[in-house]
Amino acid sequence: MASLICKYSSCNAIILTLLLLTPFPSHSADPDPLQDFCVADLASNIVLNGFPCKPATNVTSEDFFFDGLVQEGDTNNTFGSQPTLGNVLAFPGLNTQGISMNRVDFAPGGLNPPHSHPRATESGVVIQGKLLVGFITTGNVFHSKILGPGQMFVIPRGLVHFQMNVGEQKALIVTAFNSQLPGAVIAPSTLFAATPAVPDYVLSKAFQVGSEVIDQIKSKFAA
Repeated sequence: MASLICKYSSCNAIILTLLLLTPFPSHSADPDPLQDFCVADLASNIVLNGFPCKPATNVTSEDFFFDGLVQEGDTNNTFGSQPTLGNVLAFPGLNTQGISMNRVDFAPGGLNPPHSHPRATESGVVIQGKLLVGFITTGNVFHSKILGPGQMFVIPRGLVHFQMNVGEQKALIVTAFNSQLPGAVIAPSTLFAATPAVPDYVLSKAFQVGSEVIDQIKSKFAA
């Protein structure tokens, strides 16, 4: 009996080792496609992790091209910046391809506020202007650098980061993600403009300030 248990224990150890050494698909941002393309059918009411494919007979060349990043974004807003999204919702041809791109325009002094992308690593290149790019690690270490045209950066997946125009002219970056729909959790609006609202006592405790300060901040994000 003891030898039989030992055999089972050895077998379990081998299985566990194999499982630990086996690469799981969930380690990548988006699953690999199993066909040439799957242009998203955004009108479908089917719910799944991604979008169902448009019938191949209805696919045209136009499905694989997107000019949405051509136009400059309107930076006349609170933060003085404007992202233009090139994800699967705007460009259905990206469906199942595991990639997307954004354009972000900045007025002088404009800020792309602290945010994170829960489903993707971000890389980007400065096209115009001078930008301070920074992110904070889970160890609370702040990494940053001022970048100019042609310089590139990377933001590890899920980490809080920002870009700010520190030049005297307009600025522009183009960013890329290893997900067709990276998502964005924008810290200020997530905390102070959620629906329904995060209770004041929670935010007061979190930021160690009085409720009057919380109410003042919330008023800045009121619709």
